[in-house]
Amino acid sequence: MKTSRRQFLKISGGVVSASMLPFLKSVPAHAAGDDVLVAVTGQTINSLDLHRTGTNRASYQVAINCYDRLVSFGTKDAAGGGLAYDYSIIEPELAESWTVSDDGLTLTFKLKPAAKFWDGAKVTAADVKWSFDRAVSVGGFPTVQMKAGGLLRPDQFEAVDDETFVIKLDKPSKLTIPDLAVPVPFVINSKVAIENATDDDPWAMEYLHKTPAGSGAYKVAKWASGEQIVYERNDDWVGGPLPAYKRVVLREVPSPSTRRALIERGDVQLSFNIPNKDAAELASKVDVFSTPIDNCMHCLCPNTNFEPFQDADVRKALAYAIPYEAIFKTAAYGQGAPLWGGESEINDIAWPRKSPYYTDMDKAREHMAKSKFADGFEVPLSISLGLASWMEPTALLIQESLSQIGIKTEIEKIPGANWRTAVLVEKRLPLHLENFGGWLNTPDYYFFWAYQHGHLFNSSNYMNQEIEDLVNATLHMPVEDPEYAPKIKRMFEIAFEDLPRIPLWQPSLNVAANGSTDYEFWFHRQLDARPLKPV
Repeated sequence: MKTSRRQFLKISGGVVSASMLPFLKSVPAHAAGDDVLVAVTGQTINSLDLHRTGTNRASYQVAINCYDRLVSFGTKDAAGGGLAYDYSIIEPELAESWTVSDDGLTLTFKLKPAAKFWDGAKVTAADVKWSFDRAVSVGGFPTVQMKAGGLLRPDQFEAVDDETFVIKLDKPSKLTIPDLAVPVPFVINSKVAIENATDDDPWAMEYLHKTPAGSGAYKVAKWASGEQIVYERNDDWVGGPLPAYKRVVLREVPSPSTRRALIERGDVQLSFNIPNKDAAELASKVDVFSTPIDNCMHCLCPNTNFEPFQDADVRKALAYAIPYEAIFKTAAYGQGAPLWGGESEINDIAWPRKSPYYTDMDKAREHMAKSKFADGFEVPLSISLGLASWMEPTALLIQESLSQIGIKTEIEKIPGANWRTAVLVEKRLPLHLENFGGWLNTPDYYFFWAYQHGHLFNSSNYMNQEIEDLVNATLHMPVEDPEYAPKIKRMFEIAFEDLPRIPLWQPSLNVAANGSTDYEFWFHRQLDARPLKPV
């Protein structure tokens, strides 16, 4: 039987275990009503500004819930139950309508005249331009993400009048309009931001880090990093249907067992990003949605700045030494899709796809013997404590297997709040587990982020000039272009030969609900509170 939070408190006579008290004390007293959602996650939100250097993935949800974009994706039924975004459908958010010129170079957006920021100011095209100027200028992740859609420079953006915004492209791109629906090009109240900018901080990074200024469905009522974020509904929102919940309390609970107890007992209505083990075991007790993550892979990544991993035979030795099946059973609990043991010949452009590697210790030893490191070496194997549910069992199995070919590893556990900086910004981890899912669902977009040199998710510091050229050629190319598929296949061939990323499996995102409906999966893998409703 599924039990709501209110029912739980009633049937328990108000008596809860001591382990639950710290959680319950932190939740507002009125959180038992149907207009309040209480959710838990194991991830830490480290900033309220996605554009800030070092902002982690968990923080992306603030951009989703508190800011608007010009457009959004549609909704469809999801594999694994529930709902999911529909990449094939673009819907209005701040934009009321838009047109594309015949040559594909000019995009004109008409803003909703009733749209306004939380302080009551009208949302204007000048706010959109300032926000886009910021995204393409601050550098790092947001600037590269904008680049993927052909959005490179402030001179490409024009505020014609209060309600007309124009984008001028250097060349047509299949990714431009979809790129406007990802979390990065969110629209900021530029007047508020400029008032709080300084000469040293012209984009108000310090101010917006702690104080959002948006027009989105929710405002931030309270944020304590490492503890919780509390959203309050913006009743003037025009970006979509008004959310059912007036208040959303998202509590950060590091312990998976505590999160499991909370959702199972009905203390919370939603537990976000639960471990695969819990997803398998809770399915008969509460609603569990396990949605395959598009364009996403769990990988082992050897950093080519580290001398042994500059040797192709060492990288291939790693690929043959990985105990794939044991990892999939132990760390994934069979959730997701295996990405090993594929055909050597590449006949299609499906991605993710199985690599041609599989567990073969004899082949692993042969490659080690041919390498410059036949006697083995020592290297740390780094994982994130924030992703320990899959990384730790995976690392332990890899550690044991690599020891059999002379590679001695010590598992380095890095706090989740520091992980992104270490692995993606500084790119300083010699051997590490990694996970990247491409927001725009094409293989060239995945390679743009994870295989091009210097880009954020290329944590292996990989550089191959042919890959650079192929990605640049295909990124904006229509999928139906006769040159597209051959170039993509060649990219796959190089990736599996060079092995800067060794695929393990395609994961699913697991969410448990107990008292809330209409959960919708998104490619960004963060909680979108807007469509959720009480049972």
